[in-house]
Amino acid sequence: MLKYLILFGMFGLALLLLPVTQADEGPDLGPNLGKEATPEQIATWDISIAPDGEGLPNGSGTAIEGKVVYAISCLSCHGREGSGSLNNRLVGGHGSMSGSTPIKTVGSYWPYATTVFDYIRRAMPYNLSGTLTNEETYAVTAYLLFLNGIIDEDEIMDAQTLPQVQMPNRGNFVLAYPDNPDP
Repeated sequence: MLKYLILFGMFGLALLLLPVTQADEGPDLGPNLGKEATPEQIATWDISIAPDGEGLPNGSGTAIEGKVVYAISCLSCHGREGSGSLNNRLVGGHGSMSGSTPIKTVGSYWPYATTVFDYIRRAMPYNLSGTLTNEETYAVTAYLLFLNGIIDEDEIMDAQTLPQVQMPNRGNFVLAYPDNPDP
């Protein structure tokens, strides 16, 4: 019995060590690594938001609402009121960008509030990215803007108001668009 187990084990090991070859794919078949994405699937992934707000979804939120979302989804990594913890600080650093040790936060570095929304929507919370609703994303964006002294606590952030927010570091970034030939 033992010799059969050893023989079977050696046979299995030999199979693992054999080189893997691809079947003949033909001229137009490609590597057959999946299936073509449908237009509906592409639409769910095509969520880019421009600095001018183009692409912002429906929904709205305030810093008051965002404080709750932040406590549930952000606090464990970014600390109380964005002070920093496991991950980067999100608040403060005002006036530090021209110094030798800049502190890059939402309030000191980011040039557009729409970019903050876009990043949160795509990448946060870290281990559950893309799970926040549009309302939750607007609310937590508003909360971070409020904590950085950029908007009032009860200001409503939505597709119309968010692009109008003037970020403190906006003047230190230049948009390079075809209609802006001289950035």
